[in-house]
Amino acid sequence: MAPPRRKVLATAEETLFPPDELLPGQQVARLIKATGNNIYSVEFASRETALVELPARFRSTFWMKRGSFVLVDTNALEDRDNKLRGEIINIVRDEKAWRKTPYWPKEFVRQPVSVSDDEEESNVGKMPSSDESDA
Repeated sequence: MAPPRRKVLATAEETLFPPDELLPGQQVARLIKATGNNIYSVEFASRETALVELPARFRSTFWMKRGSFVLVDTNALEDRDNKLRGEIINIVRDEKAWRKTPYWPKEFVRQPVSVSDDEEESNVGKMPSSDESDA
């Protein structure tokens, strides 16, 4: 059964804007892959990987794909004795706004999405020469 619409909308509203500052133990991380029942493998800015849990309020509400970013609280699961290193407390939906914050890790540089328009226009209708196709 899906959560009530008002809860989904409230959760969506919470995740729309980045927080003003991060509390101790909170870090931005890149999602590497889903490893099982609401458990995800993430990579921190220090290139360290960890397993984190997706809390119930985000389940069946948001779909996260590889390479997207999340905010992880590494202090949330300290009392448990298991492999989990933290809990996802926010999902980066407006990456542009998050990148403008002072706490965004410099290690997470923006990946180029496509070829620039100038290069694309110059290659339109151009067939590769025999030298280029052999290379």
